[in-house]
Amino acid sequence: MSLLIGVDLGTSGTKTVLFKTDGSVVASSTIEYPLYQPQNGWAEQDPSDWWRAVYGTMKAVVEKSNADPSDIKGIGLSGQMHGLVMLDKGGNILRRSIIWCDQRTAEECEEITGKVGAKKLIQITANPALTGFTASKILWVRNHEPDIYGKCAHILLPKDYIRYMLTGEFATEVSDASGMQLLDIPHRCWSAEVLEKLDIDKSMLAEVYESPEITGKMTRQAAELTGLKQGTPVVGGAGDNAAAAVGTGTVEDGRAFTTIGTSGVVFAHTSKLCIDPKGRVHTFCCAVPGAWHVMGVTQGAGLSLKWFRDNFCHEEMHTADGLGVDPYYLMDKEAARIPVGSDRLLYLPYLMGERTPHLDPDCRGVFFGLSARHTRQHLLRAVMEGVTFSQRDSIEVLREMGVTITEMLACGGGGSSPLWRQMLADVYECPVKTVVSKEGPALGVAVLAGTGTGIYSSVQEGCRQVIKTNPSQEPVKENSAEYRKFYEIYRGLYPALRQNWKDLAKL
Repeated sequence: MSLLIGVDLGTSGTKTVLFKTDGSVVASSTIEYPLYQPQNGWAEQDPSDWWRAVYGTMKAVVEKSNADPSDIKGIGLSGQMHGLVMLDKGGNILRRSIIWCDQRTAEECEEITGKVGAKKLIQITANPALTGFTASKILWVRNHEPDIYGKCAHILLPKDYIRYMLTGEFATEVSDASGMQLLDIPHRCWSAEVLEKLDIDKSMLAEVYESPEITGKMTRQAAELTGLKQGTPVVGGAGDNAAAAVGTGTVEDGRAFTTIGTSGVVFAHTSKLCIDPKGRVHTFCCAVPGAWHVMGVTQGAGLSLKWFRDNFCHEEMHTADGLGVDPYYLMDKEAARIPVGSDRLLYLPYLMGERTPHLDPDCRGVFFGLSARHTRQHLLRAVMEGVTFSQRDSIEVLREMGVTITEMLACGGGGSSPLWRQMLADVYECPVKTVVSKEGPALGVAVLAGTGTGIYSSVQEGCRQVIKTNPSQEPVKENSAEYRKFYEIYRGLYPALRQNWKDLAKL
């Protein structure tokens, strides 16, 4: 029997899953670890915690399954993107990792834009300078901790530190490297121009591979810790969203997925390089060799519904606790009683500012059209519709760029709601499906491991064998026609209020 391992290194914990080659789960294990916030807006984690979680969960899935280590043919790694891991010449950790959600690097982003140029930066790295990306974190350490920077010999991303601990190799792959702001996205290699202008030594960076390529083999020491076999291949893997794309079968043109978690993502595969010159969406190399993905982000997607639940749905939460059901299940039932358009009530989900398409940290949430006839249930449905409209904004940018979407998958907590999925189908005007497996990134990198070790002939073929979908929800023509009218009003609200938000932010 051939088996594959997928490791998903997240922010709250690491989940390792042992799969059969048909995608079925043999065993799974999760270990959590802390997040450190030494100052407001800072976010750090200890790479040693990640490593303990990885070898601990690997050992657990082998023991739970009684698997023969020789049956495990390959390992794929998925990880939280953008984190900075700095090692000295001996491979020792120099400081805690500054992770993706850290916001300390605004001045460094200005420095990057000034040195590279805003237009040139987007042409090369496909994105404007962002605080979440790795390049600004590197400059922050150089500017504020020069002694540590002077000792740095190796710069790695979170999952690539795990690769080093497993194999002894300093390697990365194109999807995760795309989020460092140092990669030449069109040419899928480190950008000599960006590195020169930022004065970053290329020798500190890892060798770049395609996601399914074998990047190293497990060392004897790692094999002893994990219970796996020395020499087990480790493939490139992928950043978390790119891994989720493979785990949902979003690996061919026309396919996309919408994630409604705390934030919201619209992610589309494209075999043709597409870069938005305005920087409204991210373009990254994807886990399919020679292809890319384009991604729009809504900051306050599921967060908006959680905010509404926590502040206005105490009755539903109490009832749900008594019935042993999820409060969101009851909230769905209530929202479903309200007609499309929430009786002329609109919601702007800008609780945390917005990324796509506005790139505006100052905009804030709005209920528009509120009247005395509106109830709490109207506000609830308006929140769900407003988040859906916000994600339609991402769809519109992708269409403007020439990215075709014919099939949409729904993921995340919001994707489990039949009502919200129907809203997506109606507003996007395309079918919306869910995948049978809930393993997402871990399954995606297991497919990459199977591809790299020859079990599947390609990433696409691996997905065809492994990924199974549930029946789609089709758009209702009458609903789509009605939503079009409300969406046009929704789109007009941001430009009408933009200056008001700027003025409000100054108070």
